[in-house]
Amino acid sequence: MAKTKIADDFHANESGVTGQYKTWFLDYASYVILERAVPAVEDGLKPVQRRILHAMKEMDDGRFNKVANIIGQSMQYHPHGDASIGEALVNMGQKDLLIDTQGNWGDTRTGDDAAASRYIEARLSKFALEVAFNAKTTEWQLSYDGRKNEPVTLPMKFPLLLAQGAEGIAVGLATKILPHNFCELCEAAVKYLKAKKFELYPDFLTGGMIDTTNYHDGKRGGKVRVRARIEESDKKTLLIKDVPYGITTTQLIDSIIKANDQGKIKVKKVTDNTAAEVEIQVDLAPGISPDITIDALYAFTDCEVSISPNACVITSQKPQFLGVRELLTLSVDYTKELLKKELEIRLAELQEKWHTTSLERIFFEEKIYKELEKKHATWEKVLEAIATAFEPFRKQLKRNISREDIVKLTEKPVRRIYRLDIDELNAQIKGLEAEIKQVKHDLNNLVDFAVAYYENLLKKYGKGRERKTEIRLFEEIQAKQVAIANVKLYVNRSEGFIGTGLKKDEFIVDCSNLDDIIAFTKSGKMKVVKVAEKAFIGKDIIHVAVFRKNDERTTYNMIYVDGKSGVSYAKRFNVTGITRDKEYDLTKGEEKSRVHYFSVNPNGEAEVVRIILSPGSSARTKEFDFAFETQEIKGRGSMGNQVTKHAIRTVKLKSTGKPTLSGRKLWFDDVFGRLNTEEKGQSLGSFAADDRLLVIYGDGNYEIADTELTQRFDADKIIEIKKFDPEKIITAIYLDNEKLQFNVKRFKIETTTLRNKFLFIKEGEGNRLEAVTTHPEPIALIKSGRGAQARTQKIRIVALVEVMGWRAVGSKLFDFSKSVEIGWGHKEEKADKQGDLFE
Repeated sequence: MAKTKIADDFHANESGVTGQYKTWFLDYASYVILERAVPAVEDGLKPVQRRILHAMKEMDDGRFNKVANIIGQSMQYHPHGDASIGEALVNMGQKDLLIDTQGNWGDTRTGDDAAASRYIEARLSKFALEVAFNAKTTEWQLSYDGRKNEPVTLPMKFPLLLAQGAEGIAVGLATKILPHNFCELCEAAVKYLKAKKFELYPDFLTGGMIDTTNYHDGKRGGKVRVRARIEESDKKTLLIKDVPYGITTTQLIDSIIKANDQGKIKVKKVTDNTAAEVEIQVDLAPGISPDITIDALYAFTDCEVSISPNACVITSQKPQFLGVRELLTLSVDYTKELLKKELEIRLAELQEKWHTTSLERIFFEEKIYKELEKKHATWEKVLEAIATAFEPFRKQLKRNISREDIVKLTEKPVRRIYRLDIDELNAQIKGLEAEIKQVKHDLNNLVDFAVAYYENLLKKYGKGRERKTEIRLFEEIQAKQVAIANVKLYVNRSEGFIGTGLKKDEFIVDCSNLDDIIAFTKSGKMKVVKVAEKAFIGKDIIHVAVFRKNDERTTYNMIYVDGKSGVSYAKRFNVTGITRDKEYDLTKGEEKSRVHYFSVNPNGEAEVVRIILSPGSSARTKEFDFAFETQEIKGRGSMGNQVTKHAIRTVKLKSTGKPTLSGRKLWFDDVFGRLNTEEKGQSLGSFAADDRLLVIYGDGNYEIADTELTQRFDADKIIEIKKFDPEKIITAIYLDNEKLQFNVKRFKIETTTLRNKFLFIKEGEGNRLEAVTTHPEPIALIKSGRGAQARTQKIRIVALVEVMGWRAVGSKLFDFSKSVEIGWGHKEEKADKQGDLFE
């Protein structure tokens, strides 16, 4: 019995927990969608934005308020902390529509952040006060703590959602509504009210150009292309005059530098001259066409971006995907209803004011007030007497006289009996009657009233809000590859200078003007600087190289002596990220610290060194070996491990180290002729530090290359690129144009020079390589003839020719014929051993 009861209780509890668990995620998702990420269709606002505007309205007195105070006020309604409120407020302020700003509010074009909330100020704009607030037409709800009322939605009489745009990520869905032009929204609203067709396209404060061919009304699946304007200052200089929507100048410059590093464009220098207006100066390399570079900038950098809209809004407490035209029609219909409510409320107020004013006029003009002077038994009798006195005049009124009306009349000052005051009351009544007539006319002609409303908004607030983004069709650009213009870097080690202008000093490396240079000094200092004519690093430079950011393979091995204690330490470290022009101390920072030994290892090699101590040291063993493989690779700021406390006279390399890092996987991008680790193009396999590449070209040349990612290959001419194996035999078939015959040869690579091309077919005009393979038992497929006369032969090359030198001419395979096609019939990994020499 007990066991059965326990089991029943367990299953009951399990069922209850399971039931709750099934709803938890849905509850959370609904909360994020409705309360955080997706705007409401009625006012185009997310809850945080709505609460900020409501708080600002409560504080509004026409003056600017500190943003910190606004955030504090908003926290009464928004239970998510000051950071989210501040970010949302700054975002709205930067859109320059609902909020007037004062101070440094940042810049969306450059990505600069706004100043701290205690330094900047804001207030509601006149536009916001006119279109977003009306307590009489607002639906209210309790705030999260039940202490105050907040609006369910603001009575927004403008398509704010389309004007500002919106972006948010919720659970299971996202929204991205692009901003549209203020003036065009007003004009489109008027056209809709007049039952005319209209179109809406995005417009960005950042300017630029936009191709809306595939906008598809802003629905899911649509796309727009946005470009920056690029002007040709002269044949050597381009000026980028704005940035695409969602891109900052920093991101744009980074994209140009990246494209340049990848060899997609060829520029010499990029300078950000942005101040009040965006201007990015691009200096071209010598001999490069500005037109080609402009095309390349659009094709390969953030000068052109593609944006995919996804208009999702909350309607009736549910997310819904709509197009921008439908959003506008919903907004206009909502505005029309709000205008109707306002007119109805105004009409009721005017009629009430007319009633009370008419009562007051009759009260004094007909001397009904004298009932107050008569002796009545009670106050109620006085009120009844006044009500009776009004009986002859009830036909002049539009509703019955209430007790409250009479009480208010008794509170009027007696001075109103003067004729001038009565005349004033008559004038007020006439004015009220004229206004009532107008309001009734507007209600009867609501569409015309709404049209006039939008036209008035356009007239009052449209100036300066004209379209900033030009709508135009973009041509498809076939950008051409260009090589990077190289410069030479030199170093004066003793004086501590590096630069491209030190041509009398030691040459270091070819590099780009956009490169960063890393340098180390004998005192244990490290600095990364931009390539310049002349830059000071520090005296006694021991190593200079081009710096590769986020390079996790290059490992620096170092032994140094601490200047204070005299203890020597060894360390291994990478340099992946730095602050440019900042000096880093790789030792403990003491003044007399010095580097005994320093090496640079592209694949984490760990060598063995011989340490020789000073003859005057007290150590018994004056010489000993030290293996760097015993040290872990740590950060550049690590102190390292102690090697010896005795004075070191010298450190010498005893034996080179083996790589301590695993092989690096490489791919070849045949579009741009680049090696990469980003899985772009053809996979080449895993490469150790000493591995090489074999590259075979269609003109009959081959070359051996290392795996440096910065090098470029002529991709259009390459017919084979793979990891180099010196033991593999290469089989080649080529045309001897002089003898009009196809020759075949088998050979091994015997050269070792890197990036030198070697011609392995017979030299001569018209000679060309037809087919090449490294398969151990290649089978050539020879297709000759056409149509019914076509025939295919299989030739086992191994049975035909022996291995020979790479310079050999080879053996004749068969005579030349234009109808001949040559290929390989063997499988990739297994040789096809079937068949004789000819089949």
